[in-house]
Amino acid sequence: MSVQPIVAQETQALEAFIQRASGHGTALAETGLPTRRVEAWRYTPLRTIAETAWQQAAPLASESVAALLDGLPLPESGARMVYGNGRLLDGLSALPEAAGQGSDPVSPLRGVFSATLNMALGEKGLDLRIPAGTDAGLLTLISLCDGADVSTHLQHRIVLEDGASLTLYDVNAGEGRYVANPRFDIVVGKGAALRHIKLQRESLSGTHLAIVSADVSEKGEYDSFTLNQGGSLARHEAVVTLNAPHAMVHVNGVQIVNGQRLNDLTSMIHHAAPDGSSRQTVKTVLSDAGQGVFQGKILVDRVAQKTDGYQMNQALLLSEKAQINSKPELEIYADDVKCSHGATVGALDDEQLFYLRSRGVPEAQARDILVRAFLIDALDLVADETLRDLLGRSMES
Repeated sequence: MSVQPIVAQETQALEAFIQRASGHGTALAETGLPTRRVEAWRYTPLRTIAETAWQQAAPLASESVAALLDGLPLPESGARMVYGNGRLLDGLSALPEAAGQGSDPVSPLRGVFSATLNMALGEKGLDLRIPAGTDAGLLTLISLCDGADVSTHLQHRIVLEDGASLTLYDVNAGEGRYVANPRFDIVVGKGAALRHIKLQRESLSGTHLAIVSADVSEKGEYDSFTLNQGGSLARHEAVVTLNAPHAMVHVNGVQIVNGQRLNDLTSMIHHAAPDGSSRQTVKTVLSDAGQGVFQGKILVDRVAQKTDGYQMNQALLLSEKAQINSKPELEIYADDVKCSHGATVGALDDEQLFYLRSRGVPEAQARDILVRAFLIDALDLVADETLRDLLGRSMES
């Protein structure tokens, strides 16, 4: 992802972040908060958080933890790690038996604001290493926030050695007005597979700025799906590099946006080796004055011959005030590739709605049926049946 010039701003948010960084905020001070003049943030400016002096969150009370966990769609089995206001809740957490700790250090993502903010204020999160040839099963990662004018910045590092596999169910929820800024640094070894299923259900007064950096080796697979349905402003950004032959990546998602909320799914998929494949399907449903953003870029290096890349963004507008900004991109330097991208925007089909109404289906139920039919293709991309059902339940709530 190219580095964009960012004009530094003297805002309460920036001043508070730099003060909390204790000498580690130099890059943050140089960049400032992105505005519409920054191309990568053109559709998702951070003016809504600029004038708040965000402070470190206090430890989360047990009563708040119980209230936040209640009602979340969670699996009954598998390991679970729970973080509250940026701190591990030991009594509720246990790693998979097969997982080790102590992953390799990672290089900072330069020019990516969410990563810069996280590096300046980072709080220790997961630090996992899955041994070679090991299936670590399901790990549910729950990140909870509760507070007023606070921010959290969890740093997660996951390394899958050759032939290892892990399913990560990444749940984000909260109450109050806060900024959640998680970062994932992921390494997928040769023949390894990470399935990363994310549910973003932040407070309707909260801001969610997530960044995922993943490097995928030969015949490795990073298969991700994000359900964005919370936050006043929420952005999930994925930067994935296929750095060896026959690597594969999926960056799929669904966004459900109502009220005056804004949800953003941004990706940059870098094919840096031959014979790689990438797939991206993102569907967005917008009602009221909701705003949706999709920015997806496929970059194919000259050496990455035989690349197979696909990208599709589709939006369904349920209101005249709803808005979608879609920006799919291809940047290709190889000459033997199969790459395509596209975007569609539409409303509910009046004939289909009339058909259901004529057979006695109430209008509200008929609209729900058509919306569900629009989203089902994307949801079906979640291979794990249990997690797919949990996401489906969340979409209906």
